Amino acid sequence: MGIFAVKTTASQERTVADMIMNREEDSVHAALAPDSLTSYVMVEAEDASVFERILDEIPHANGVVQGKSSIKEVEHFLSPTPDVEGIAEGDIVELIAGPFKGEKAQVQRIDEGKDQVTVELYEATVPIPVTVRGDQIRVLDSEER
Repeated sequence: MGIFAVKTTASQERTVADMIMNREEDSVHAALAPDSLTSYVMVEAEDASVFERILDEIPHANGVVQGKSSIKEVEHFLSPTPDVEGIAEGDIVELIAGPFKGEKAQVQRIDEGKDQVTVELYEATVPIPVTVRGDQIRVLDSEER
């Protein structure tokens, strides 16, 4: 048993992974289409011979990369990275969602456990701390860079 990389058409990774799993092949155990890996789907299967049978019938699947991977090589795709990763206190950010969309702010506090950031709006007359989710901000200027 191993993990095989199936080459796909760009932006069709999820479709191919779903089609592989919908076939209910006994020798295919799992399919993974990570966002950070373009044009490939990772498939856990008994051996590569199963792909010779099924890939001809799956649109957008273009073949299998020679060789197989271990779980160690793909485990970084399995754990999600927090949205607040790469954000530091003092960074200048832009709010990209919510009621303050388009506003610039400075990061005051980061709560990695809840994946939230407390920011202080720049243009506000009175400094008001606003807590937003990490995916609702975009870093414009970082003090560490």
